[in-house]
Amino acid sequence: MSDNNLLDVLTREGVLITVSVRYWRAAKRLKAEDLGLDPKDITDLISLGHKKLLPREALEKFALIEGRAHSLIDSSTFPFLNGVAHFLPNKKLAEVTGKLSALETEFHEAHRDFISRYSLLRTQACRDWWDAARKLVKDPSVLVATIEDSFPAPDKMARYFTFDVNLFQISVPERLGTDLITLADQQSIVNARQEAARSAADKISQDTDKFVADCVATMRQETAQICNEMLESMKGGKTDGVHQKTLNRLMTFIDQFKSLNFAGDHELENMLENARKELLSKTAEDYRDNSRAQGQLRQGLKQLADTARDMAQANPREIVERFGQMGIRRMAA
Repeated sequence: MSDNNLLDVLTREGVLITVSVRYWRAAKRLKAEDLGLDPKDITDLISLGHKKLLPREALEKFALIEGRAHSLIDSSTFPFLNGVAHFLPNKKLAEVTGKLSALETEFHEAHRDFISRYSLLRTQACRDWWDAARKLVKDPSVLVATIEDSFPAPDKMARYFTFDVNLFQISVPERLGTDLITLADQQSIVNARQEAARSAADKISQDTDKFVADCVATMRQETAQICNEMLESMKGGKTDGVHQKTLNRLMTFIDQFKSLNFAGDHELENMLENARKELLSKTAEDYRDNSRAQGQLRQGLKQLADTARDMAQANPREIVERFGQMGIRRMAA
């Protein structure tokens, strides 16, 4: 099996995605000169560094949307090529892009609301800075002038707010073009670009193998982690430590695993399905009234955690090879 076959299958099983949320941070780095002071006169009583130009709540909607977008990507994808982008399996594509579209709508609504209030926010902020400057320096006009200049003009503010989602297909470069190159330089540049293309192809092919193996190991480690966290939460509590919220965590994880299992880790998927049938068929109320069932739940979670942890340490070569064979079979069909 060639590494290119593995990459071909990976390309069909998902896409690369990048998400960038940018907004004006309303911060200014103060220097001694901004306070009308000589740097030699700065003491611990005068605080420099990054200062907020607006109250935190003025931009908290953007911070919340940014955090939710990054959390969605982190929970639904796998970092690819050291985080250059994230690999999004096809099974999660509609769900993730739909949620990102909703977040983008929220972002633009928050942007419109912020712009409508921007002039008032800036005016109030400058007043607050006047009050603060009078307590800091003898001539507050220097500091306040610096602060006022740090606020972008309203008609220039749009450039500071973007919500970008980009989807890419993974491909190995076969050649790099040599358009607009003079005849004298062409041969040396052709050779250099061909070598760069070969090196890039080799690097991507090698990293693809490792990427699939790392994804398998990551999901196995997360299985062990969630089981251990459930066991820890069940050690005490007002209702004998068994809560429906705890059981629902495993149910949600199993559904999440199935949608992220692009590599085909059938062994772990079958184990999780058995756990769903054997451990999650009862409600928390059923477990609370049955000490024997509670013992079986703890034993089942511990066994699943131990097995998943051992599997995470094992070499997933067989899964990676089987995943790559999907490309060979489809090419031969």
